[in-house]
Amino acid sequence: MSPRFVPMGAALAALVLLATGCSQGHADLDAWIAQERQQAVPKVTPLKQPTVYTPLAYSQASAPDPFSQERLTRVLRTETTRNTGASLIARELERRKEPLEAFPLDVMSMVGTLDGGGKKVALVRVDRLLYQVRVGEHLGQHYGLVTAISDNEVTLREVVQDATGDWIERAATLQLQQQEKKNG
Repeated sequence: MSPRFVPMGAALAALVLLATGCSQGHADLDAWIAQERQQAVPKVTPLKQPTVYTPLAYSQASAPDPFSQERLTRVLRTETTRNTGASLIARELERRKEPLEAFPLDVMSMVGTLDGGGKKVALVRVDRLLYQVRVGEHLGQHYGLVTAISDNEVTLREVVQDATGDWIERAATLQLQQQEKKNG
């Protein structure tokens, strides 16, 4: 026999032995399974009795008056505060967005100013492009309105949400970025 056929012959012999072992009866295995089924007792934990609901009596004397002046004043004060925040964002959502509102303030840098007809114009660099920014224009992703331009900074008024979800105004600035001259 060639050495190539020896492993194949051994595999065939093992397959034949395995097939003959499987064909014999499983009487002992079947008896053991039947015995285990008889001995197995399911354990069922009894359910607790449901608690009885006892409704509480409603007493108008102890409840606060829903039409009291104090309560009405408190609610109106809260609504007035919320409407102010809602009106802040409503004005911003009604207007058309400007190109520099697509970028966060972090990627903008003020590189200088120009004096255009007595009014300052800031030069702002974003992605290697220079933009001229005037008072009244918008910058950044938080509805930033340019309120003032000086030689060293651009002052903004942003509208953001605070921790409670109310819209509030906050001040922000864009500082002049001075570049160091390279010698060489």
